[in-house]
Amino acid sequence: MYRVASASEYLVITGVGIPDIKLAKKAWILPGQSYTKFDVSPVNYTFEVQAMSAEKLPFILPAVFTIGPRVDDEDSLLKYAKLISSHDKLSNHTKELVQGIIEGETRVLAASMTMEEVFRGTKEFKKEVFEKVQLELNQFGLLIYNANVKQLVDVVGHEYFSYLGQKTQMEAANQAKIDVSEARMKGEIGAKLRDGQTLQNAAKIDAETKVIATQRQGEGKKEEIKVRTDVKVFENQREAEVAEANAELAKKKAGWAKEAQVAEVEANKAVALRGAELQREVEKMNAMTQTEKLKAEFLSKASVEYETKVQEANWELYKKQKAAEAYLYEKEKEAQAQKAAADAAYYGRKQIVDGDLYAKKKEAEGMIALAEAQGTYLRTLVDALGGNYGAVRDYLMISGGMYQEVAKINAEAVRGLQPKISIWTNGGGGSSEETGTSSAMKEVAGVYKMLPPLLNTVHDQTGMHPPAWMGTLARPPAPPTNNNN
Repeated sequence: MYRVASASEYLVITGVGIPDIKLAKKAWILPGQSYTKFDVSPVNYTFEVQAMSAEKLPFILPAVFTIGPRVDDEDSLLKYAKLISSHDKLSNHTKELVQGIIEGETRVLAASMTMEEVFRGTKEFKKEVFEKVQLELNQFGLLIYNANVKQLVDVVGHEYFSYLGQKTQMEAANQAKIDVSEARMKGEIGAKLRDGQTLQNAAKIDAETKVIATQRQGEGKKEEIKVRTDVKVFENQREAEVAEANAELAKKKAGWAKEAQVAEVEANKAVALRGAELQREVEKMNAMTQTEKLKAEFLSKASVEYETKVQEANWELYKKQKAAEAYLYEKEKEAQAQKAAADAAYYGRKQIVDGDLYAKKKEAEGMIALAEAQGTYLRTLVDALGGNYGAVRDYLMISGGMYQEVAKINAEAVRGLQPKISIWTNGGGGSSEETGTSSAMKEVAGVYKMLPPLLNTVHDQTGMHPPAWMGTLARPPAPPTNNNN
């Protein structure tokens, strides 16, 4: 038999060839197999759960749960088919099962919370109840599609929520009266403050608006100029790329045309040579036929010898002609090869020249960019040093190692002379420690005495004075004047 379940039903098949059970919407029922149908549409269950808080205060939780099989999970459907599908969804068995789970979880959760926590955190309380109930229903393959918990109700004789509501209403009424008085006071004071602040803020906003509008106009103009510049650069790059591609295509077309013309000329020459060869063969056969005819007519030995010599001479002539034609063909090929080599060399030289030109162009652009960067660097230095050219020059000489290089050159020059210097000291007559200290200080003083001649040498060689923080050069003495009065 072939059985089909409705849209809200499933077939549960057991029997031969099925280890446990099989769920299907449509299937063949074979001999030795049985089947049943179960509905998966959800059902509403209404309960009034009686619970007790941590303070031993009882209350009633009215709730409506919409519960049904979980159709999006095959394992859950298998659990429901095994455990629940044999009972009607509205039967006392199913209802008591669901009610027992809901009441048990609600009572356990309520017992851990005070009445104030339950009343003020009703939303969180409901959420935890749903989560814990759903966790227990999972083992039966059931799903809570919707749950609606009504307002908590007092048990007769324990009117906690009603008294709490009255308290809340009275507190709200008193607070409302206080709020009205404060609002009236704040309103009168705030009106005056708002009028003054309105005038102040209006003036401030007008000034800020003008400043922001001016800034936005300047930024808009800057962005517009930047976009135009980028577009122009992009167009120039694309035009250069198109021109380069066209030039490359033209070169390739010229090369292909040249190769086609060379192949056509070679083909024509080959055809002409083959025609000439065939024509000679025909003439040769005609001559041989004529000779045989003459030999048959005259039967003369002399004629035969004559014709033989004539044929030999013709053969020699033919061989010389073939040799000459082969030599001519070889020379033509050599000329064509030389021409092709010359064209290739010309193209290679042209590419090298173009590459050198492009490299020179890029090098020039790089030098221009470097010069502009150096100019910006120098202008920044001059501005930072207040336009003091001497300070800029001293900074560049120090950072560039000019003084170290001059000292090194002078030292190399002195070392090249290989001077022999002897230092004589008489000891000063003091103790050894005092004599050593005095000698060391004299050596240090000698080093400092060398600085003025060194600075004079730098001035003589470069024309530059030392920095102000290092010292100044003494003016040369004025030439003597003759006072012969």
